[in-house]
Amino acid sequence: MKDDRMEKLLRCRDQIRSVTSFKPRLALVLGSGLGALADSLELVSSIDYSDIDGFPAATVAGHEGRLLFGRLAGRDVVCMQGRVHYYEGYDISDVVLPVRLMGLLGAEILFLTNAAGSLNLSYEAGDLMLIRDHVMTFFPANPLRGRNLDRLGPRFPDMTNIYDDGLCDIIRACADERGIALREGVYVQLPGPSYETPAEIRFLGRCCGDAVGMSTACEAVAARHMGIKVCGISCITNKGAGISPVPLSQEEVGATAALAAEKFKTLITAAVERMLPPSDREG
Repeated sequence: MKDDRMEKLLRCRDQIRSVTSFKPRLALVLGSGLGALADSLELVSSIDYSDIDGFPAATVAGHEGRLLFGRLAGRDVVCMQGRVHYYEGYDISDVVLPVRLMGLLGAEILFLTNAAGSLNLSYEAGDLMLIRDHVMTFFPANPLRGRNLDRLGPRFPDMTNIYDDGLCDIIRACADERGIALREGVYVQLPGPSYETPAEIRFLGRCCGDAVGMSTACEAVAARHMGIKVCGISCITNKGAGISPVPLSQEEVGATAALAAEKFKTLITAAVERMLPPSDREG
C-alpha cells in the first residue's frame, strides 16, 4: 500500500539526484543565527528548498532555505542552511522530511545545531551545550506517529543512546583540545512560536531540562528511526523567561548566536573532521 509521506520523500530524492550525484556522509542542520558556518563549505552544489517540489519552505528570519552539498574539512557533507519548524504550520512529517531525505541521500551521521534558551541557572548567553539527551514529552506530535514507514525503520525504535556516545566523545575531545568551554545537558523541545512563561521555565528546569527550544528533538527521533547516528550542540542565546531580566526577542537570539559564531564554527569543523575519513572523490 502506498504511503504519501514515502512517495513525497522519494520524489524529493529523485529531483535532487537529477541535479547532483554528490553523496554526503554527514548531514548538518544549522539553527537560528548559525548559518554562517556554511561559508566554510567547499561548495559542490546548492539547491534552494523552493526548487524541490514538496520540500517545506523555511519562513523564519535567519534561515536561508538552501541545501548545500560540499566538503567541510575535506569531508563529504550536506548542510541544511535553515530548518523548518512545527510552529510554521507544517505537518510533523514535513518538519522531519529534510532529515529523512538527507538520510536517503546517504548521510550516516546527523549533526544538529540550534539556538536555545537556558533553563539551567548556571548557563550564560553565548555558552555551547553538548546535547546528551532530550525531552519531547510536551511536544504535541511525535514524528513517528501514523502508519510506520517500514522502509525507513522499525515500528518501535529504541532511543536509549539517541545522542551517540561515540560522537559526543569526539565533540567533547575537540572542545577540550581547543580550549572551548562546553556545557552538557538535556534539551527540551516545545512547539512555539511563543517563548515560554516564567512558570514554564521553572517547571522545565525542575524536570531535568537544561536548555529549551522549538526544534531538534523531533529531527533526532526521525533520524534514529532510520539508523542514523545523531549528535547535537545548542548555542545558548538567552536566559529563559523569569531568569532573564529583559523580555525575550528574536533579535537577542540572532545577536548572541553571531557572537558565538567563531567558536561554534571551530568546534563543529574539528568534530566533523574527526568523525569521518577524508573524501576520496573529486567534483
